[in-house]
Amino acid sequence: MEVFQALQRLHMTIFSQSFSPCGKFLASGNNCGQIAIFSLSAALSSEAKEESKKPIVTFQAHDGPVYSMVSTDRHLFSAGDGEVKAWLWAEILKKGCKELWCRQPPYRTSLEVPEINALLLVPKENSLILAGGDCQLHTMDLETGTFTRALRGHTDYIHCLALRDRNPEVLSGGEDGAVRLWDLRMAKEVQTIEVYKHEECSRPHNGRWIGCLATDSDWMILSAGQGPCVNQWQLSGELKAQVPGSSPGLLSLSLNQQPSAPECKVLTAAGNSCRVDVFTNLGYRAFSLSF
Repeated sequence: MEVFQALQRLHMTIFSQSFSPCGKFLASGNNCGQIAIFSLSAALSSEAKEESKKPIVTFQAHDGPVYSMVSTDRHLFSAGDGEVKAWLWAEILKKGCKELWCRQPPYRTSLEVPEINALLLVPKENSLILAGGDCQLHTMDLETGTFTRALRGHTDYIHCLALRDRNPEVLSGGEDGAVRLWDLRMAKEVQTIEVYKHEECSRPHNGRWIGCLATDSDWMILSAGQGPCVNQWQLSGELKAQVPGSSPGLLSLSLNQQPSAPECKVLTAAGNSCRVDVFTNLGYRAFSLSF
């Protein structure tokens, strides 16, 4: 068993992260379908030991990878191959890790089990948007658990979603190289940006892939991907800093900004390893959590 666990950690990839509503805990999902819960308050304590950087609970959430997670004030939502599950944070922290419900979007055929790569909460309409391998955006009403609409337009896998707060609009990006803007009131696409057609953004050696979207108006942009570094950019395109982490490639960045836990305001980065790097400021890696 110990050998199996060691091999599992050796080949682990962490795809997703989500902070608890109180801001004191971090959920991380890996390629084995497991979700680990870390106590940030314990790991950041002046009396922290190595054991403080281990999960307080780990549970099997999906049969395949946990590609995406988001949290509300009560729930943790996790997505895998063709399904999204809901968990109660209060029960998770009591180590009672039983799913609240499991839903599958209405796919075109019963044989189709595409991965769900992105989850997005739309608080104003109390809905959850799912997107992934079937090239559609599915909207689920969180009150009833029913799927209310499917938005079609992408011609390849969707990898990322972002919300424009001022208007009920959602952005999506995927392997077709397009960023599409959707008006949720009209349930249709209102604008398309084909990024690869702009010379300054063209990357013929890397393909058209759009893997990340953000609508934040802050002056600083954080990015990560191939390679072990978290990159800090200004909107002018100037690279301000590169901060090395412990993983050879990074797939997930999360910034904890819960006002209820200012002492736990950290950036976490995870990817092609069993470790989650924790940055207490953007200049250096303070320590790593480990599955």
